Amino acid sequence: MKKKLLAVVIGATAAMPLMATADVSIYGRVHMSLDHLSVDKQNVTRNVNGSNVLFPNEGPNYSEVNVSSNVSRLGFRGSREVGNITAFFQIEQQIDFNEGESSFAGRDTFAGLRGGFGSIRLGQFDTPFKQARGPANLFGDQVGDMRNLTRVGNARFDERTPNTFHYQTPGMNGFNANIAYSVHEGKTAADSQDGDALSLSLTYKQGPMDAALAYEKFEEDTGRGERDGVRFAIGYNVTSELKLVGFYQTVDYDGGTPAQNDNLSSDTWGLGADFKVAPSTYIRGMWLQRDADASDSQSDLYALGLEHRLDSALRVYANYAWVKNDDNVALTPWSQARTATPLGGNGETARGFSTGIRYDF
Repeated sequence: MKKKLLAVVIGATAAMPLMATADVSIYGRVHMSLDHLSVDKQNVTRNVNGSNVLFPNEGPNYSEVNVSSNVSRLGFRGSREVGNITAFFQIEQQIDFNEGESSFAGRDTFAGLRGGFGSIRLGQFDTPFKQARGPANLFGDQVGDMRNLTRVGNARFDERTPNTFHYQTPGMNGFNANIAYSVHEGKTAADSQDGDALSLSLTYKQGPMDAALAYEKFEEDTGRGERDGVRFAIGYNVTSELKLVGFYQTVDYDGGTPAQNDNLSSDTWGLGADFKVAPSTYIRGMWLQRDADASDSQSDLYALGLEHRLDSALRVYANYAWVKNDDNVALTPWSQARTATPLGGNGETARGFSTGIRYDF
């Protein structure tokens, strides 16, 4: 821990000359929740002849209260204008407030340039495919987050890729195009290996409509294997109080055995709504279904929530979400973007009730 702290201090000291000549700000988010999570049956791991073996549905019912830190973060960002060009950077880390743990620069961390040509940047950050869920993302970083169905096992796409180049076009009547290319996963590209990834998106945001269409592909030598996916998300403000959303994703996984490929190749779709019932109070709900190619591997996610914004920086909420699983799948509504992630059970319904507070600064 002392070595990590020393490295952070040295890095910050080295960056002081740059920060002194740039417009630098500190920002962050504290997002904590108290959750009651329950599963009818629990998977357990036992030691068999010296090896850990997973036994699905052989443990007791799970019903416990958990404290969770939900992607709380601290970051530094800055920019400097030089003529018609603006140089910018960001350093962001996750901080788990429930346990005091952190990983410096582990989140979106990059440097780049922007101007009349659009923007370019290099570093590690969310891919255009990951950001494309934004128009339909009603329960982000909460119990009920759609990533509990869209980001499953090795066939996961809501990722932050390292060693990435990203270009975004200037705005064109509400449209923007994005291309991101991750050259390799490790610190050095391996010889004669296909370890790259490509992510593309076209977004539109104007008037009442917010929509995104994205494609992403990881090559065969990436850490989780070869896979590609298409995603479409849309949000439409019917009135100033009512927003309707829709989502669709199809994933083709080809990085394992035929059985593994069938379990991870899937289609996911859903609908939701967000309604402002008072100037600072919202109720929302969403349904999503994931249908894998394997038999008896369908999951349905239902989420309901109430949120009250005390001001622009502080909000409190209460959510109830559950996932109904077929016999060969064990998803939960809490596995993503949280520190409290107990396992689900094949064929069992996983339920979560969460009360949370989020403070942005």
